[in-house]
Amino acid sequence: MASGDVVGLYWTVSGPVEVHVGREWSLFDWRDRCAQAARVGMSGTGIWHADLEHVLETYSLAEMKRIFDDSGLCHLELEFVMDFFLDPDDERRQASDRVRALLWEAAAVFGAHHVKVGNIPGVPCELARLTEAYAELCAHGAEHHDARVLYEFMPFDANVRDLDTALAVVEGADAPNGGLVIDTWHMGKLGIEPGDLRRIPARHLGWIELSDGMFENMPDLIDETINHRRLPGEGEFPIPDYVAAGREAGYDGPWGVEVLSEELRSLPIEQIFDRAYETGSAQLAAAERSLGV
Repeated sequence: MASGDVVGLYWTVSGPVEVHVGREWSLFDWRDRCAQAARVGMSGTGIWHADLEHVLETYSLAEMKRIFDDSGLCHLELEFVMDFFLDPDDERRQASDRVRALLWEAAAVFGAHHVKVGNIPGVPCELARLTEAYAELCAHGAEHHDARVLYEFMPFDANVRDLDTALAVVEGADAPNGGLVIDTWHMGKLGIEPGDLRRIPARHLGWIELSDGMFENMPDLIDETINHRRLPGEGEFPIPDYVAAGREAGYDGPWGVEVLSEELRSLPIEQIFDRAYETGSAQLAAAERSLGV
């Protein structure tokens, strides 16, 4: 659980983007983002599909990978595949398939840690169909790359909003490259306690990311989620307890910092990376102390 296991995820380090409502690609050059991640001691970063499309206007995937490697980084998160459970003739599914193809190609070139999937739009779907579609998505991913295809559940997911249902999906799919994303923001908002993570079999615990906040919801939960999260240790959520529980459940991977914050995005790039690394690694250190590591 070394501090170098901190990964600065896309929405944390993107700078002044318009999350889900406008320009989602970063004004920060890919080379600069990689350099800043390396400077502060992160082991990797993340990229959102719209940003990847924009970066590819300047660099090829091979060039992006070379910059990433030359910076000494090793963990890349790719996101986000949604609407994969809709009918193939649905325009939303067709858009999803195009994103999937882009992310599959990037995952293969980078040897990415994982690709995140889920249901941000909150589209209803029968659980059996969702589970079947997720299994198909994982199988399709395995044909193209070695990255895990991980399901992130959240308050906006109309179908998977608790741990038991999330486990039912990944256990039903039974995909070797599948698993769950645990985001402490979503856990805090869904009322899922740190100790609940110990119920997750290690094979299904694919990725954990740290994000702090307040238990009481703001009037607009969407606005709160994309603009008012807090850096790890700067809110009310018991971040070290989530980290410790994840470790006890068998999670041995790196730790993402995913803080969607309008205030953070307004800072200069150096300060964004400094703050994300310092707060994330401090919470990992606190968890180490609690575990007696």
